[in-house]
Amino acid sequence: MNGEFVHEQKVRFDDVDHAGIVYYPRFFHYFHVAFEELFEVIGVKFHDMLDGEHVGFPAVKLEGEYRSPVRFGDVLRIRVTCVRLGGRSVTLRYRAERVKDGVLCMDARVTAACVDMRTFTSQEIPAKYRALYERFAESAPPAGQFGSGTTNG
Repeated sequence: MNGEFVHEQKVRFDDVDHAGIVYYPRFFHYFHVAFEELFEVIGVKFHDMLDGEHVGFPAVKLEGEYRSPVRFGDVLRIRVTCVRLGGRSVTLRYRAERVKDGVLCMDARVTAACVDMRTFTSQEIPAKYRALYERFAESAPPAGQFGSGTTNG
């Protein structure tokens, strides 16, 4: 692994369900927040990428494996790595662990297509974003591990 991007996210009251644990779609919201923050590494504000450069990365495939409950007040450390970089799409891995004890709570993968925001058509990933993803490239997981399949793109 070349590196990983790390973002911390505090669990708020409106993130939990009646059982008192994080409502499962909120994890994907946390992952998107980390995704937006990732671009700050190269000095790009997410809204400038979308509205100024007309480059977007909408999610086209989501996979998640829940490991441990997360409760109101917990702080999550979200580790982001790139598991696959295609010409027009990228698959990022998100690992959410509780800061207080380091327990992995969710392991997920999100595949995003690169699109021109004016036409919402597929486009090649621009060089600066390809270089950003490459900074956080992860070596391929051993066969049989979660998410070891391939995605075209």
